[in-house]
Amino acid sequence: MTQQFSEAERAILRIVQADLPDTPTPYADIARIAGVGEDDVLQLLARLKKSGAIRRFGASIKHQKTGWTHNAMVVWKVDKALVDECGQAAARHGRISHVYYRPSSEPDWTFTLYTMIHGHSEDECRDVIDELRRVGPFGEYAVLKSLKELKKISMTYFA
Repeated sequence: MTQQFSEAERAILRIVQADLPDTPTPYADIARIAGVGEDDVLQLLARLKKSGAIRRFGASIKHQKTGWTHNAMVVWKVDKALVDECGQAAARHGRISHVYYRPSSEPDWTFTLYTMIHGHSEDECRDVIDELRRVGPFGEYAVLKSLKELKKISMTYFA
C-alpha cells in the first residue's frame, strides 16, 4: 500500500532523509526549515515508525570525523553457551561500536561473534583485542580489514 503524504510531510521527509541538523534541538530545527511545528515532525516520524515504514531512526556516526582513523572487524569463535557473556563484555568496551552474533551454517566459517573496533592506530585496535581476550572467554579470532568503503549513504525517497 502506498502512503500519501501532504506537502508539509514531504518537506519534513526531504530533510530527515539527509543529514540531520547537528544541534541540541534537531526536531525543532527540522520543523522550522519545513515550516511546521515540532509536534508535526515528531508525530510523522512516530507514525512511520509504528507502521513499519521506518524500522529505525537514529544517528550514523562517521568514525573518521570523530578522530578514529583505524577500524577492524574482528570475528571470534565463541562457544554458543558463552555468546551472551562475550557479547556483553565486548559491548561494554568504549572502542567497540557494533557487536553481532551470527551463527554460520558453513563448515569452513565457524566464527560467530563479530565486533567492530575503532582506534587511532592499528596497534590500538590490537590492544582492544588483547583486552577482550583477558576479560572474557573469547576464542580464536580473525581480523577482517576494510579495503574500501563502497557505500554509506541513506536512500533518497523525496527529491
